[in-house]
Amino acid sequence: MSPFSSDLSRRPTILTVPGLNGSGPAHWQTLWEQSRPDTSRIELGMWNTPHRNAWVTKIDQAVSSARAPVILVGHSLGCIAISWWATLSPQPYGWPVAGALLVAPADVDRAETPSEIAGFAPVPRTSLPFPSIVAASTDDPWVSIERAHSLAADWGSHFVDLGAHGHVNAASGLGWWPEGQELLERVMDASGGPRGEARSPGDARAILAREARLTADNHLPAS
Repeated sequence: MSPFSSDLSRRPTILTVPGLNGSGPAHWQTLWEQSRPDTSRIELGMWNTPHRNAWVTKIDQAVSSARAPVILVGHSLGCIAISWWATLSPQPYGWPVAGALLVAPADVDRAETPSEIAGFAPVPRTSLPFPSIVAASTDDPWVSIERAHSLAADWGSHFVDLGAHGHVNAASGLGWWPEGQELLERVMDASGGPRGEARSPGDARAILAREARLTADNHLPAS
């Protein structure tokens, strides 16, 4: 019996994980939180002076108290915090975190990393125990597209090249970011769909790969 089968009517709980300084009122994460009843923010605290272990603890507490299954939506440093949570709080594949959308992960390993986030280095290189998508921009000042692709490979994530959208934040002018919502729905499908039926790692990868082939028609690059 799958861990979701006791109540198949439940939709996943979507938890956003912002990066340094949080996500302001015009950020797509904030807009999603305001428009989707299934979405809320993990209040990590210390937004301006983040601490790796403190953030990991906050993520762990939020996942433990949420109605499972959980989909994590990280941005920038939030993606790195999620990877650290997965490393320090191992789980069976797909439970209780059923999937993740990781957008514009900050490269904390580069030489010019600001001191505020240097404590998150080195980035974990272990495979994430849930289906995931890493989406990155070709002109992001916080991570090169090559480095983002490398992180996706390390984490076992499907990689999506978003084109030139800066740091994929409020300054990028994305608004509600419907393309991001499409990526979120793809993760939800790979993790078990809106009803949360558990999928094997192979099935999840096959779904992400199949969806990737459809993006050519939607003009959303993927690889």
